[in-house]
Amino acid sequence: MQGEFIIKIRATYNQMTKAEKKVADYILRDPRGMLFLSITELAEACSVGETSVFRFCKTMGAKGYQEFKMMLSLSLHEGADRLEQFTGSNLSLEDSFGDLVKKVLRTNINAIEETGSLLNEDDVERTVSMIHEAERVYFFGVGASMLTAMKAMNKFMRIESKMFCIQDSHMQVMAAASMSHKDVAVLFSYSGETKDTIYVAQVAKKAGAGIICITRSAKSPLSACSDVTLLCGANEGPLQGGSTSAEISQLFLVDVIYTEYYRRFFEHCSQNNQKVSIAVSEKLY
Repeated sequence: MQGEFIIKIRATYNQMTKAEKKVADYILRDPRGMLFLSITELAEACSVGETSVFRFCKTMGAKGYQEFKMMLSLSLHEGADRLEQFTGSNLSLEDSFGDLVKKVLRTNINAIEETGSLLNEDDVERTVSMIHEAERVYFFGVGASMLTAMKAMNKFMRIESKMFCIQDSHMQVMAAASMSHKDVAVLFSYSGETKDTIYVAQVAKKAGAGIICITRSAKSPLSACSDVTLLCGANEGPLQGGSTSAEISQLFLVDVIYTEYYRRFFEHCSQNNQKVSIAVSEKLY
């Protein structure tokens, strides 16, 4: 039954604490809009603590905030409408192939345009300076964000030799613990709520490293650890984990940082790029 989770919230309302009722009231007013909020943003909007939001989710039978959003999303979108929830492209089962192409294209263009509008020149300048001054730069992420971190490392390795990316989550923590004030950690997480990534950020920060985060939300557990936060503009629903539009928006930010870095330190970067290009060319017929 469509909206049955909303009915469950209303049915459970009288059993909730005062703080939980504030969360419930906000969700009942705008259930679809809530799906794109981080736990920190929702807590702030409701004037409660994050623990109250988490407690509300447990009251509703979810293990945590992300699971609650998934349950709510499934309840709000059933039948043909659910295709949109998995793709994020306003698609329906009745669309022609031409409609599909246009909608997917528009979704990805919108993600890049919004990311561009969110860019802050001072933040980019500070990011470039931090990377330049660092002895070592580590790119971190898990899941789909790990793929973005690897692509960022691959791109920067063409112009700098101090770039690293570790895939194993335990080894990421080990690397973070060995960092110092001379190093920089660049962390990718669309939600800003991935436990492994937050922990790596906390360990790296405690070690004295500079922290750069690329995420969707300016107010999230990850951005709270950050010295510089760069925002990506894609709206990824709870059922769209690892969406292409989110990855494209993050890679757009990587490209902006890379290009500005190359421009500012052109002589150094161009020499390294030439060496790498010659070496790689030996691998080609």
